[in-house]
Amino acid sequence: MDHRTKILVRGIVQGVGFRPFIYNLAKSLDLKGYVINSSGGVTVEIEGENSPVFIDRLPKEAPPLSQIMSIDVVPMEYHGYQDFQIMESEDEGSFTLISSDVSICGDCLREMLDNNDRRHLYPFINCTNCGPRYTITRSIPYDRPNTTMSVFNMCPDCQGEYYNPGDRRFHAQPNACPVCGPQVQLIVKNEKRGSQVKTIISNPPIPPLAKGGKGGFVQSRSPIKETIRLLKQGFIVAIKGLGGFHIACDATNEDAVKRLRLKKRKSNKPFGLMAPDIETIRKFCEVSGEEEKVLVSNKRPIVLLNKIKNNLPEDISPKNPCIGFMLPYTPLHYLLFYYPMDEAKNNTGNPPLPPFIKVGTSGIANFDALVMTSGNISEEPIVIDNNEAVSKLSDIADAFLVHNRDIFMRVDDSVVRLMSNTASLSFIRRSRGYVPDPVQLHDDGPEVLGCGADIKNIFTLTKGSFAIPSQHIGDMENYETLQFFEESLKNLKAVYRVKPEALAYDLHPMYLSTQWALRQDNIKKIPVQHHYAHVASVMAEKGLKDKVIGISFDGTGYGTDGNLWGGEILIADIKGFRRAGHFKYIPLPGGEGAVKEPWRIAVSYIKAIAGDETIHYLKSINFIDKYGEDRIQDILKIAGNRQFSPLSSGAGRLFDAVSALIGLCDRNTFEGEAAIALESITRPDVADDYPVDIKFRDTMEIDFSHTFLRIIDDLQRKEDKGIISSRFHNTIVTVIVRVTEKLSSLNSIKDIVLCGGVFQNIYLLERTIARLQSIGMTVHTHDKVPANDAGISLGQAYIIRERLKAGIE
Repeated sequence: MDHRTKILVRGIVQGVGFRPFIYNLAKSLDLKGYVINSSGGVTVEIEGENSPVFIDRLPKEAPPLSQIMSIDVVPMEYHGYQDFQIMESEDEGSFTLISSDVSICGDCLREMLDNNDRRHLYPFINCTNCGPRYTITRSIPYDRPNTTMSVFNMCPDCQGEYYNPGDRRFHAQPNACPVCGPQVQLIVKNEKRGSQVKTIISNPPIPPLAKGGKGGFVQSRSPIKETIRLLKQGFIVAIKGLGGFHIACDATNEDAVKRLRLKKRKSNKPFGLMAPDIETIRKFCEVSGEEEKVLVSNKRPIVLLNKIKNNLPEDISPKNPCIGFMLPYTPLHYLLFYYPMDEAKNNTGNPPLPPFIKVGTSGIANFDALVMTSGNISEEPIVIDNNEAVSKLSDIADAFLVHNRDIFMRVDDSVVRLMSNTASLSFIRRSRGYVPDPVQLHDDGPEVLGCGADIKNIFTLTKGSFAIPSQHIGDMENYETLQFFEESLKNLKAVYRVKPEALAYDLHPMYLSTQWALRQDNIKKIPVQHHYAHVASVMAEKGLKDKVIGISFDGTGYGTDGNLWGGEILIADIKGFRRAGHFKYIPLPGGEGAVKEPWRIAVSYIKAIAGDETIHYLKSINFIDKYGEDRIQDILKIAGNRQFSPLSSGAGRLFDAVSALIGLCDRNTFEGEAAIALESITRPDVADDYPVDIKFRDTMEIDFSHTFLRIIDDLQRKEDKGIISSRFHNTIVTVIVRVTEKLSSLNSIKDIVLCGGVFQNIYLLERTIARLQSIGMTVHTHDKVPANDAGISLGQAYIIRERLKAGIE
């Protein structure tokens, strides 16, 4: 055929083995031409009779890690290529999507555990099907010179693999081996606690560690083996991973876990665990078939699982029905579990393969589980630098397992939960493995920035037809997190060539993200109300632009009236929103103090109901004995002072109050603790609910006074707390259904959006969806970003992007 065909493939097509796939497909069909990485994607030119076959097979047989968003095919004049080549990458000034980081594949794992392989026990083994991507990418196109691997020159053997079209490492950018690649070192605290860091081995050298700090250190000659020995003896080790440091200890060692909690956490927030295989996880938790699929996927998130046995230390997940487990996702992780500690066995045969690969028999792992919690000090970003780790984490860790492959983009582990009745994925934290995967917005639009909220901050950029949410930034409570925000924003803007023409920010004047936004020059700044952004975030995921009924339930968001909203029913589209209903306002005695001590909110609810009889009611539920009458009187006085007790309609605050009221959790040591405790005791066999007063007027008001009175009655009758919790949850479901049914009838709207952090409550979410669907509603929820405040920025960006497109001010 005397013509040429040009093909442009867009999507996640770099760093996923796409060029080698194209090369081998073209060669197998005897086509001539070339394939090249460009800043716009992958460009292919082909000549030959089998060109139509190539075009047909390309999307069907593309590498499993790729995500093709579009394929443009353009006929061209014949050129006369003599062969098919992979050309040097070009930077055309456009952009392409970057692959997220990928867990180690079965082939690399087999090689790493094979005594006869040249990468035996090498902790940085990778290929085109696995390994680091986003965390090492400095710029596009995705080629080795544009990654943190650029400082490692490939040895002849690695070069041979890299340029061999028949090799699995053909154009694998992080390709390396023990001869030419990164190395690990273990730095252990010196018992003499001198003032210097002593380097006794360097092969190749890791950049020198900073002097000073909390004592001296020496380096081990057998880093991984010594790390395992330390962990077995109950020591705490900071381990440099893919997107930052973990702080690790043996999860079955009660003293080690308790010591880690005392050193790192002053709260009851659960630790994440890593286990060697699914069967080991099943010793401790229920694992459904769908949960297993997520655990073994190449994303390797932490999955929240229901406990079945109390055979792990309570300090892992205090007073919590779930444990977050993940499987190893880097070669180094697998070596911690399967590194041969018996030298004789190491020299005479291969260690058995972990059951994850479904080959051979299960090996005996070094640990049942390791705590692998984020390597940071309280409320600061995860640490990525060796010097910084020794400087900041020395009060926590006894040793540091470090390496000399730099991390360019710091990324925490993702956390997910599955709905039991649909197996739908619900994000708690969207980060490693899922970032920077885009959310497709169905059509092109202007480039904008959504700055997000202050809790669980994520920002979102838009480019072309994509929204690109950042990794988990964290709570914007300090300068270090703000620096991380700015660092990540700068990096993603550069990588994706985004120049926002407008930014969106939250209304709350005290948010650091808002204050940062207002300081930016030469850009249009648009405020977006918090709960409207929650609703719009789901609309962005689902491609909705017309009116929806948004049920936006969370703890706190700044309202247009200056009060703290949170139990909101909105009618919204891309043009704006109307507040159609809300929970009745209640004072929060002491403001932030009430959020941390939700028994105060329970007192406030009872005061609003009982008035002069408040003390009588509080005595009946033992609040006076528990907290003291003087303290109660102080709270009652503060509750009447708006300067110290802002009004709140927050659904999250209601859940907190009920949790404290029935004696489950009266202090939030981390966000959502009281509500999690309340959900944890729900019972699926309870179908009844409590009375509630819904005032149907222009702006509906939902009053839970009768609900509280009935709960108090149940407490006095010593009703089972699980039944009380279930009835309360069922009451919230009933409220949503009654309000939605009324608004749907009045406004002819069938699309219902459920959003906000309260809907991370699976009991509530599943029952609400089922009830709404039973009355003919179409229910939309998140499946690409979290329902909590981490989803805010996507909604902000979507609103201003669509308004700019439509010319709406």
